[in-house]
Amino acid sequence: MNVTFIGIGAIGLPMALQIKRAGHSVTGVDLSSRARELAQESGLAALDSFAAAPAADVVVAMVATPQQLASLVESVGTKLEGQTWIVMSTVGPDAVREQGRRLAAAGARVVDAPVTGGTARAKTGQLVIFASGEQADIDAVRPVLDAMGSVRITGPRLGDGQAIKVVNQHLCSVHIVAAAEALSLARSLGLDPAAVLELVQNGAAGSWMLSDRGPRMLQDTDVTVTSSINIFVKDSDLVAAAAKSCDAEVPLLAIANARYRKAADDGLGLRDDSRVIETWR
Repeated sequence: MNVTFIGIGAIGLPMALQIKRAGHSVTGVDLSSRARELAQESGLAALDSFAAAPAADVVVAMVATPQQLASLVESVGTKLEGQTWIVMSTVGPDAVREQGRRLAAAGARVVDAPVTGGTARAKTGQLVIFASGEQADIDAVRPVLDAMGSVRITGPRLGDGQAIKVVNQHLCSVHIVAAAEALSLARSLGLDPAAVLELVQNGAAGSWMLSDRGPRMLQDTDVTVTSSINIFVKDSDLVAAAAKSCDAEVPLLAIANARYRKAADDGLGLRDDSRVIETWR
């Protein structure tokens, strides 16, 4: 298939490269000159606009925010017949439904398919993909989706994939902050946090986030960024908004959200999300 991949940042680039490795023709699109440079160094053609890209069978949208998705859809025009758009960003149910209607009005088919697994799993093609939309539309783009990871069909209603990702990000947000608080507690108790992490991570108190983020929490501010504080400000805000829309109580999410916001206010927004531990210092 001819694929245009919009948003070739830290997670988007390895996703696009997995699609290319599966034999598809892929063109990356990103406004960032640095992102385009890294893509080209990796052997992926990269341009600065959708209009400049070759005609596509499949368009993957991996932009960062609901506002960026809205701007993208506004910019692509009204002649999208023959294209299937896969929205893989975490933008929330309302955003994907609204922009899905606009894309459909322009002639495109739309699949909602947010991902979880981070850059590590993106690089190995082992993301988990929550796909919703018409089954025929999902089937049509399965060769592209399968190149990136394991597809979980969530139903025909566009936006249900995003809703499941909201639940996923609720847990991720809380688990990261819980891990940081626990390791900070270990330090306050006069224990070696690294030794405590080794002892507890494989027991009943363990979690994937503790094992993944915990070692980076024990490093310094300059640890390699795999997912930034700002991403979790955005994602926990999305969770809060979704919860408010259905009158769900999420007090633990509110605590986690406050920690990410404090970290961002402290100048850590572009740092790895593990640096939320610095809000306890």
